[in-house]
Amino acid sequence: MPQPNKELLAKALPHVLAAPKDGAHVMGLCVRPDFSQRSFPSEITLSKANGVVGDRWLQNNWSRLPDGRPDPINQVSILSKRVLDLVWHPDENDATHPGDTVIADMDLSLENMPEGQLVKVGSAILRVSSYFNKGCVKWKTRYGADVKNWIIAPGHADKRLRGILLSIVQDGTIKLHDKITRF
Repeated sequence: MPQPNKELLAKALPHVLAAPKDGAHVMGLCVRPDFSQRSFPSEITLSKANGVVGDRWLQNNWSRLPDGRPDPINQVSILSKRVLDLVWHPDENDATHPGDTVIADMDLSLENMPEGQLVKVGSAILRVSSYFNKGCVKWKTRYGADVKNWIIAPGHADKRLRGILLSIVQDGTIKLHDKITRF
């Protein structure tokens, strides 16, 4: 399947926005051991101090605190399964998986998942970050300019089409099919 164009993305938007508000199940897990490397385990371990165990976040994080430590605003990311299905077709092209920690069929909009919202996933508790995930230049390269422009289009910031970033509040494990619960 070719990269989605503006028309396809516009038609898909209502479907993406109709995702369940709560109680979604984890449909995919990803760990990034290094740049452009992905593993897809059935269970991951999360640590406030180290992020996702085995992920490159601790060593190679794009956001750092003034003292040089990685900023916990982006220890974990959740991407909508509906967006993933639009942009990533592993059997049909060479594009790398986006690398989001959790894939779930859930409404990730600002209205549904406001900054500071706590969520329980498996035995871990996460807090939604204030950072707007606009997608890096890699998204444009991997999935096309139309996808990148769709994410950052006027009025789309609150829809969080590129997913959400979260910090770890309570260490724990997440398994495939665990439920995501807001509280």
